Amino acid sequence: MLMTKERRPAIRTMRGLAISVLQEAGAIGECGAHGWMQDRADPHARERAIDTARQDPPAGTSADEAVAEIRNVLDSIGDTCPECPQDDLG
Repeated sequence: MLMTKERRPAIRTMRGLAISVLQEAGAIGECGAHGWMQDRADPHARERAIDTARQDPPAGTSADEAVAEIRNVLDSIGDTCPECPQDDLG
């Protein structure tokens, strides 16, 4: 059977591409109430996103640049929503 790879939608920025790849891999998701991106802390999903960026970087971009942007986005996203109430630990 002939299998075709589904193309990702056109993303205009490297950050947008990184967010898209991270969402596809399941490494990040949105807060259901507020829409903030949240790191799911899944090392396997992170590795899948990095592998995707390395194997299929956008045109005009090196694999190293794509992987670096994936890591930059991961470093900028927390694992909690800043608008959701947090349990008081103190």
